[in-house]
Amino acid sequence: MTHHSRRFVAAIAVLCLAGCMTTHEPDATQVPTVPPPVVLGGSDSSGLGVVGSENALYTYRFRQIEPSGEFSFRDRDMSFYFRPTPTALFFRIENLQGRPVWIDWDQSKFVDVHGRLGKVAHSTTRWRERFGQQAQTQIPGTTQYSDYVFAMEDLVDPGSVEGAEEVQPHRPILPEDQSAPNFQGRTFGVDLEFLVEDRPRTYRFRYEVASVIPKTR
Repeated sequence: MTHHSRRFVAAIAVLCLAGCMTTHEPDATQVPTVPPPVVLGGSDSSGLGVVGSENALYTYRFRQIEPSGEFSFRDRDMSFYFRPTPTALFFRIENLQGRPVWIDWDQSKFVDVHGRLGKVAHSTTRWRERFGQQAQTQIPGTTQYSDYVFAMEDLVDPGSVEGAEEVQPHRPILPEDQSAPNFQGRTFGVDLEFLVEDRPRTYRFRYEVASVIPKTR
């Protein structure tokens, strides 16, 4: 079996696992609940693809509310571009100065659409690392770095399926099913902690769900 085939099989297994996590017998007096959807990793944050999954019932429109701007921010040291999606918050950073800066993931925070503030997961974070330390990311001088973030709590246990952890199963930031309209007006975002000239600096970004529109087929 090829490497790509193994990843595909692992992905299917993870999706099946997500729907079978409840092992107790259901109470006949309760309405059964549908397991939350699971997505795998994230796409290239520098791409220009459609925001949202192919089978989504609704399309989200976002606006950046802090700092105000068109999904971007710039100071004398760094330039940021963000692309919020239901799956994850994608971004691209350019280090404008001639010396390296570091992203301190352990000190960074993610606030989800329910107002919960917690640890940040990004493209290389895995389930086994959720309680440990994450290595800092260096951005050399005058270079760009692209990644995505979501709440660490949204990582899903891949179980014992070989290779499943490497496709990074996690819950999306926002649902794209019939419940999507309930999230209009909700906010989410990230506090990215940097080391700039060996000093900590926090960059705070917040996004609002401006509208939720039924997706046309």
